[in-house]
Amino acid sequence: MADFITKIKSATDIILPSKLLCLYLMAISIIAGSTGLIGRKVLEVLCNKQESVIALTRRQISDLPISANQLVIDFDSFEKNGSLPSCNHVFICLGTTIKKAGSQENFRKVDVGYCLSIAKKAKESGAESLSLVSCIGADSTSKNFYLRTKGELEEAIQELQFSVLNIYRPSFLVGQRSEKRLSEIVLLKFAKVMDFFLVGSASKYRSVKAELLAKTMVSRIDSKPGVNYFYFDDFLK
Repeated sequence: MADFITKIKSATDIILPSKLLCLYLMAISIIAGSTGLIGRKVLEVLCNKQESVIALTRRQISDLPISANQLVIDFDSFEKNGSLPSCNHVFICLGTTIKKAGSQENFRKVDVGYCLSIAKKAKESGAESLSLVSCIGADSTSKNFYLRTKGELEEAIQELQFSVLNIYRPSFLVGQRSEKRLSEIVLLKFAKVMDFFLVGSASKYRSVKAELLAKTMVSRIDSKPGVNYFYFDDFLK
């Protein structure tokens, strides 16, 4: 118990003392990327199920659900010296865009470096299972930088040998983002039209509602041991 409290205090963040015992006794899920499109939905689903959850974030979440806790960290410092509280499962929903990152190097730093660091530290803290939001077409040998990066992250996390690793490969994600992206607004309209033509084996390229993906991720925490891949047809409807 003392070790758990020490780890909580080692990150900057705010977990009420009255909740420590409950967190210690219950199965704990950590969400990385809890302010993003998918992470926010996963947080919401877990809280609605009265699950014990810790939101890992770079800044305070003003509208954090009352039943949730948060660890506010600096990811660069966390990579070098950080640790996570004891946990059973970790959801990695963290990611950025090349435009926002400013360069491929910075994009890789977030989408591979930060994500892999979180996975490693979760493993060290006792996590037995991990859920990763990747993308359709992820392939470490792809000539496309984005798809290659996602594929490399998948492979790196597989090497950590979690008892259960759920990899979600959605196509275009649909939902209310905290920031508006003009290109995505255009793509959304295009995706709605294309969805009608994507049938059979091509259905995995259909757009995916963030809420459905989040619900699926939470419902599949206890999937069979090993590496499990999930595509459009596997998401809850």
